[in-house]
This record gives sequence, structure tokens and C-alpha cells, in this order.
Amino acid sequence: MKSKSLYWLLMTVLLITFSSANAQQTGKILRIGVLDSTTAAGSAVRLQAFWQEVRTLGWIEGKNIAIEYRFGEQKRDRLPELAADLVRLKVDLIVVTSTAAALAAKRATTTIPIVMTTSSDPVGAGVVASLAQPGGNVTGVSSLSVELDTKRLEVLKDAVPKLARVGLPLTSLASGISMASDLQMKEMRPAAVALKLKLEEIETQPDAKGLESAFKTAKQKQVGAIMTMAIPAFFAERKRIVELAVKYRLPAIYDQKEFVDEGGLMSYGEDYDDLFRKVAHYVDKILKGTKPADLPVQQATKFEFVINLKAAKQIGLTMPLGLLERANQVVK
Repeated sequence: MKSKSLYWLLMTVLLITFSSANAQQTGKILRIGVLDSTTAAGSAVRLQAFWQEVRTLGWIEGKNIAIEYRFGEQKRDRLPELAADLVRLKVDLIVVTSTAAALAAKRATTTIPIVMTTSSDPVGAGVVASLAQPGGNVTGVSSLSVELDTKRLEVLKDAVPKLARVGLPLTSLASGISMASDLQMKEMRPAAVALKLKLEEIETQPDAKGLESAFKTAKQKQVGAIMTMAIPAFFAERKRIVELAVKYRLPAIYDQKEFVDEGGLMSYGEDYDDLFRKVAHYVDKILKGTKPADLPVQQATKFEFVINLKAAKQIGLTMPLGLLERANQVVK
């Protein structure tokens, strides 16, 4: 009986060892390429939840994975070259952080798996055939930025009494004209009309000088509030944008809570930490052999509404009680 028990114990240990070795590619370091249209500093916070989940799943840099970062530095025309560089390195998988980066990577390779962290309309942009059956070598998660823009406008109107004009900074640099403007504005314009709001669209360079100029223009156009769209370039410059909103005493709503973390007034949007954890699980599955075409593009299922009362006080705005009751988090 003892020998039989020992036999089964040894067989169990061997099976576990083999399974672990097979899953995590023991002895082989896999290379993950990261293609980002912004900057290292701008994307660090955004990718934090992703890398934490990757480590939880057993992938450790220097042990079984190596990471190759490529940053566009807010210059969209650099993305094709950077994507081609990752392909030349023969990385095992490419993680992309914007629609523009996804398109650049897709054009550079049809064989290396590509995983999107966020894309507002990957089907409309031509990144995947459909959400349910992406086909090809691209999958990942899709944000609902286009749909949520309308909701953010509604929240902004509820927050600011007698709001008539909303300043809308736009840029084609980081996300591409079709992604940054056409897709989101197609929903925004009729939504603004329904809410009896006039949108002041302001072409903006996502740097210190360009952002300052945009806020000056917004003030000249007598807007009553600012709304930033879900564009990586703006996320990278969130601290500067928040500071300018305070400087020009303009109520503002953002798409991510990280703006509120920097002192912004309020945010309404997807729980990006949850989205990025989903991406980590897709990366894990693909590195273990699953084909991207067999993984449907996932959409956000968790949302968060955050209000910063300290920021409201700074610009002399009293937040309605009904709005505070709807918030998931109120910062005092």
C-alpha cells in the first residue's frame, strides 16, 4: 500500500511539474513587445494594473518573459517604424495601448499575436472583423468611450447650472483623425443638440504650449465647462490639463479617475484597472498557445463615477446633492 501511495504521489508531482513547465515555458524567455503612442511616464500608471496581473499569473520579467517597450512620444507617424522594429525582434506577442498603435502593429505583422488594451471602436477602425469573432491576429478589450461621451455630457450639465457651452479639446496626433474625431464626434454632436448644449471644438496640440492655448481659446469662447475625450495623448498630460482647468476656473469632466487623482473635478468612465486585468489574462492565454482569433474582444462591464469636492471648492462650484448620491466615490 505504501509503495502504491508513493507511486501516485510521484506521478502527481511529475504531472504538476510538467504542466507548469508547459504553461510557463520553463527554460525559455518569451518576449512581449509594448507599442504605446504616448510616453513612458504617461503610460506607467495606465499599465500598472496590467503588469500586476501578469505577475500574479506567473509571468516574471527576467525569469520567463522579457519586455520590449516602444513609445511614439505623441508622434503618430512614428508608430509604423516602431511596430516594424518589434516585428524584426521577433517578439512573441505585441501589446498595443491605442487604436493607432493597433493599426500600426496589424500592418506590420499578420502572424505575431496583438492584444489591445483599449480601443474605442476596433471594428469601425478596421482593427478586427467583429467583437465576437475578431479573426486574424488581433484581440483584446474595447472601451466604450464613444458611448460614454454622451453620458459625460449629461453629468456635466447636471453639475453646472445653466450650462450652455462646452469646450472640447481635440487632437489628431495620438489617435488619428478618424479615431479621435470622427468616431467620437459622430455621437457627441447629436447628443449635445438633444441636451441643448453648444460644443466648441478646439484643435489642440497635446503639449504645454498647445494645452495652454486651448484653455485660453475656451475662455475666449465663453464656455461654461470643459470635457476631455478618451485620447491617450490627453491621459499622458492629465496633470497639466487638471492644473489648467483650475487656473481658468473651468469645471471639467474626464474619462478616467486618474485625472481626479491629480486633482481633477470629476470623472465618469470604465474601470480601466478591470479592463487591463482582462488584457493580462488574454496575454497569459496566448503565451500558453491560444490563438487570438479564438478570443472574442471583450468590452467594459464595470464603470465608475468619481467626484472631487476639494476641486469643486477651488473653482467655487457647489455640486448638487443628487449628483453626489450617484457617485461611486466622493473625494473630500
